[in-house]
Amino acid sequence: MLRRLKIFFAILTVCFSFSGIAQTYQLPAGKKFHKVKFELINNLMIIPVEVNGTELSFVLDSGVGTPILFNLSDQDSIQLNSVTEITINGLGKGDPINALKSTGNFVKLGSVKNVSQDIYVVMDAGINFSPDLGVPVHGIIGYELFRDFVVDINYTNKAIKFYNPDTYKHRISKKSRVLDMSVIRKKAYLNASVLVKGTEEVPVRLLMDTGSSDAVWLFEDDRLQIPQKYYEDFLGKGLAGDIYGKRTKIHHLKISDYILKDAKAAFPDMETFNTIMDFGGRNGSLGGEVLKRFNLVFDYANRKVVLKKNSNFNKMFQYNISGINLQHAGIRYVSERIADRNGIVYSDHKTYGDIQMVLQGATRLSVVPEIIVSGIRQGSPAHSAGLQEGDVILAVNGKPIHRYKMQEIMSMLNDNKDKKVKVLVERYNNDLLFSFVLKPLFE
Repeated sequence: MLRRLKIFFAILTVCFSFSGIAQTYQLPAGKKFHKVKFELINNLMIIPVEVNGTELSFVLDSGVGTPILFNLSDQDSIQLNSVTEITINGLGKGDPINALKSTGNFVKLGSVKNVSQDIYVVMDAGINFSPDLGVPVHGIIGYELFRDFVVDINYTNKAIKFYNPDTYKHRISKKSRVLDMSVIRKKAYLNASVLVKGTEEVPVRLLMDTGSSDAVWLFEDDRLQIPQKYYEDFLGKGLAGDIYGKRTKIHHLKISDYILKDAKAAFPDMETFNTIMDFGGRNGSLGGEVLKRFNLVFDYANRKVVLKKNSNFNKMFQYNISGINLQHAGIRYVSERIADRNGIVYSDHKTYGDIQMVLQGATRLSVVPEIIVSGIRQGSPAHSAGLQEGDVILAVNGKPIHRYKMQEIMSMLNDNKDKKVKVLVERYNNDLLFSFVLKPLFE
């Protein structure tokens, strides 16, 4: 049953609007840090956040200033305080979008609290990252948390510690690197270098963007030229529309003395950034597929970042070799026989759904997410095989996909080069089987 969204707008509130109180996050007196576990979905950190008593899920995004709320349709109610209409810019080729600015909101992450947080609210239902990630996401939050704490991100353990900066002491080991960073207009930048082609490294200044699932974005100029081998690709979603560009591979990315060879890189279409008047010497960005290779400590107050490579460091960069983009698109019902008359169990797999019913003791009916092809790259193996946008994915290599999370399904479709992939889809109430071979992209 669909639930109706109710948003309560309070022009004057007693509990959350305080005149003269700064927008800062704080720990209880005497507490040195608070630990938050996160889900790592498509290289993005999803953390639990309460807004005025409503539990939501946010992407921790070091590239965002004021928190932004969207995708509120699955909430019964949420209170938003002192609301005014505004216009905000975002990445993408579209126009600036209309939004609401809400002030004096109570936001908390466990014991971390802010009693007077500004929040931007985007009501456009088309701005929704949840279908692409496969889990509910209601917003993005970043700068104020990084500003008010020393933020220790452990990608290995999927945990973040927010430390009181007044009592925090850096614990530096021989395996760590302490680097200078700059914080300009609420965003953190790091110096690095890249070898795109030839033999000469190019120094670059990169935005550290935990809200990007990609590896490295580079802005084309006289020094940074796109390699000959590339393909046009969908790079991601911005608040102002989809982002496209050229995806390629560079010889290496160097951060301090850490070298990531054969690094995945993209050159976004610069029309995407038409709302940015001054790049301030920025040459691109570092996203989650690079950042997750380190355990990181962000110290905005002292303009330092500490890097220590972890078990992800030497993992191969992931490409969408098949050319298929997937998306959740509602629900479907799946029935499975689980036992015969003698009680012998034939199937005991868990499904990636919320509701299960057993009928007559032998058939399990599950309500599971429906996964569709949301986009397909022209000339890719999947496109050449005949797959189409809108196809409902039923199985990959004989494995029913409702038993798996979105990331696991994408891995099945892009696991190894020269691997044959069979995809069963539903199209116009007909089941169709397609097969293709994954070919290396840049060899």
